[in-house]
Amino acid sequence: MERRIPVTVLTGYLGSGKTTLLNRLLNGPMGTGTAVIVNEFGDIGLDHDLIVHSDDAVVLLSNGCLCCAVKGDLVKTLRELCFRPGAGIARVAIECSGLADPGSVIQVILTDPVVSARYALGSVVCTVDAVNGPATLAAQPESARQVSLADRVVLTKLDLCPGAEEGLRRDLSAANPAAAIILPDQCDLSDLPVDLPGRVFETAGGGHGHGIRSFSIVRDTPMAVDTLDLLLRAIRDNLGPGLLRVKGLLNIEGEPERPMVLQGAQMVLHDLIRLEGWPGADRRSRIVFITQGIGRHVVDEIIALVEGMAARDRLRKAAQGHC
Repeated sequence: MERRIPVTVLTGYLGSGKTTLLNRLLNGPMGTGTAVIVNEFGDIGLDHDLIVHSDDAVVLLSNGCLCCAVKGDLVKTLRELCFRPGAGIARVAIECSGLADPGSVIQVILTDPVVSARYALGSVVCTVDAVNGPATLAAQPESARQVSLADRVVLTKLDLCPGAEEGLRRDLSAANPAAAIILPDQCDLSDLPVDLPGRVFETAGGGHGHGIRSFSIVRDTPMAVDTLDLLLRAIRDNLGPGLLRVKGLLNIEGEPERPMVLQGAQMVLHDLIRLEGWPGADRRSRIVFITQGIGRHVVDEIIALVEGMAARDRLRKAAQGHC
């Protein structure tokens, strides 16, 4: 029987650093020959555009979680990948949505007859960030579920929260005593024993946490730097912990060929990163919000207020220039 393709399942709550870790892994020696499947919870997919990979083996499953609406799409994608002419796939990495139950992904790999004949479960890797991780573990059952199913838990953002490592390791060890708790530079795509005996995977019932929403803001025209500064300040000051995740690709006035990447979770907005070029043909500014207890109308009101303030400021400066 020919060797089955190992699958790494990458899970972790919203904003915990999954895509950053995945890019690190793909840039390492095991990146060659790795096909990537990305799942996002939202109506516009961005994570696949933020993944740096040398070939075209990146597949986006959008508008739903792998444990919900797009589970059938995962089966279809895995079946098609292994029969793709000249694919030469050595391994597969599946980046789950931050709200997905990885147990459902694991079930697909282990139980679907076609999938299990071609693929083997390699390892389940869960990212937990030092800034929001402890509170998220306590408040969000999805996060605790993700940790409980992991073979390896990767601690992220320790640089933003000095002194948090010891307590976080203690909490994670209590949640999953069998998992290895490691740092990002200790993680790779190597395989763990396949189909470990005694592992039982159950899919959590019901929907996701109460009040969780996903919506997108799209702008056709480039964004002024002063407008962006005001917007980031307003998001941070007004949305707070109800902002589970925000990410975006932004077309900024002055350098339209080099978009900015926006990443944030709850009270933390990371420094903007400028890409060398657009990952695709779409040059519009796109921002995806995942919130809890905050409706789209709140974000729309903030954006309208910010854009109005920026427009008035530009008019004032123009008037002063004519004096």
